[in-house]
Amino acid sequence: MVRDSISDYLTRIRNAQMANHKVVEIPASNVKKRITEILYDQGFILKYKFEDSDNGQGKIMVALKYNPKTKVPAIRKLIRVSRPGLRKYSGVNNIPRAINGLGITIVSTSKGVMTDKEAVRNNVGGEVLCKIY
Repeated sequence: MVRDSISDYLTRIRNAQMANHKVVEIPASNVKKRITEILYDQGFILKYKFEDSDNGQGKIMVALKYNPKTKVPAIRKLIRVSRPGLRKYSGVNNIPRAINGLGITIVSTSKGVMTDKEAVRNNVGGEVLCKIY
């Protein structure tokens, strides 16, 4: 049983990229679906598909993005910031930026899961889930 589903999500993507896989299958949840949508909107993944299964949980199929010439993954680093043993919360003025704004920070707010720039635009803070660049 996985206790930290977001860390499991990030680790599956990280491992699939190290093995140069094209597609990775991840158990679904609403937070992971939203993180997947953010990764797609920001151009870190090629495409995704949500599939329902018999047990009701479903799965997320993520097509990873690589540079066509150098075969380098689009996602260089995935860093989990807040974890079950040590939650990291941040106000709207203190949301950390990934590589001085070149990457994205994903924040779980009262208005949903969003990027750091969207959180500042909506004037909300929350739990800092991860940094991606």
